[in-house]
Amino acid sequence: MSDSQQHVELEKEALGALSPEVAATPTGLAREPLITGYGGLGWLSDEVTRFNERSAPSWWRAGLFAALLLLLLGVVMVAYLVTTGIGVWGVGHPVMWGWATINFVWWIGIGHAGTLISAILFLLRQHWRTAVNRVAEAMTIFAVLCAALFPIIHVGRVWYIWWLLPIPTSNAVWPQFHSPLMWDVFAIATYLTVSILFWYLGLVPDLALMRDRARRPVSRFFYGLFSLGWTGSQRQWHHYEKAYLIIAGLATALVVSVHSIVSLDFAATQLPGWHSTIFPPCFVAGAMFSGFGMVLTLVIPVRRLCGLENLITRRHIDLICKVTLATGSIVAYAFVVEGCYAWFGGKPYDRFMIWNRVAGPYWWAFFVVVTCNFLAPQAFWFRKVRFNLRAVWLLSILINIGMWMERFVIIVGSLHRDFVPSNWSYYRPTWVDVCTFAGSFGLFFTFFLLFLRYLPTVAVSELKSIASSCISGCSSTHQKLDARK
Repeated sequence: MSDSQQHVELEKEALGALSPEVAATPTGLAREPLITGYGGLGWLSDEVTRFNERSAPSWWRAGLFAALLLLLLGVVMVAYLVTTGIGVWGVGHPVMWGWATINFVWWIGIGHAGTLISAILFLLRQHWRTAVNRVAEAMTIFAVLCAALFPIIHVGRVWYIWWLLPIPTSNAVWPQFHSPLMWDVFAIATYLTVSILFWYLGLVPDLALMRDRARRPVSRFFYGLFSLGWTGSQRQWHHYEKAYLIIAGLATALVVSVHSIVSLDFAATQLPGWHSTIFPPCFVAGAMFSGFGMVLTLVIPVRRLCGLENLITRRHIDLICKVTLATGSIVAYAFVVEGCYAWFGGKPYDRFMIWNRVAGPYWWAFFVVVTCNFLAPQAFWFRKVRFNLRAVWLLSILINIGMWMERFVIIVGSLHRDFVPSNWSYYRPTWVDVCTFAGSFGLFFTFFLLFLRYLPTVAVSELKSIASSCISGCSSTHQKLDARK
């Protein structure tokens, strides 16, 4: 028997000696384990780093090639836009905000799930976050980068974008801080900075692990450089846990503040359909809903392609589905309340806006939102659906489509018919809009595939901290044992 197997057996005997009734837990109350096939702490390191240490598989090379092609397409579209003007888009009076703003709000919303999983669930001491938080954090950073692209190119004259920085000597004037565009600059910059710090801080112990396991001198050098001399001493862990807790608290506040600021871009106006006090909480809930949908879209293929089925188990998928259902229910409630405010508020323009969404030219978009955001997630009430990975993956894609379409309904559906009927129009995106959006996916997946290849996909150090609870089958059992001690 190997040392790792002996270690596992000793841990099982110790757990059984401490709590004999735990082993006799009724079958109906038993939970799916957070880690399956547990083989010791060394086994955890081998499982996580196996994809990074082996040669790149063919699917990864093909995916990176496709992502780079999309990225190249996006670069060409941005160059064409800058040299020609935003008239190549479908925007025009009265719909002056089109796909660029829709994509911005959608991407920034996707970035909220990473902070929620990493920061809020960490503060709540939820052990199940440890297997999926690294992927969610990486998704957050890459989604925010994609989101930041669209306000920059939407201003038209991108060579003046540096005027948004608070530099008093730029043309002897200060930036206009009353402008919602300035709010977005500070919100995105703050959120991106804190997200990168939080992600990188969690990576430090795992980068040291990759440094110690690296065989090539180049890999050892770069992993050692970015691990900041981590040795795993008690003093380092003491300072590390304090810093991680502080940044988690800061990131938690940003979950609410960032998308609330994005929603105020709309709510601060007087336009029917935008001027609503429910927008900040509605946008925050919608961001979490779309973010968890994207987490499911990414995690389900990653666990299969990277061989992480033992670490990202069906229980993780089940729990993410439950959170997705909860946030989706909040979004549905906010959508109904918004309609009630408009219909019973006594304002004819707001009432016309609601009726126009349901029976106007974009009625099809409204019913896509209802189908994808409100009806499809109701399937997560059923355990059989939550444990059917193919069904969950398809539902997550529908959620992503529905949340993008909801931004379309809010923006275009409120703009295309203004107060003067002679100005009414029907907005149609151009091929430049579509290709620019596809290019943002190329940027996202290029970074994401490079992350999968060269960095640990799962937080090894955090998994090891809950390893003893996974032997007994669930984290709640571990908490009961700690209480008895």
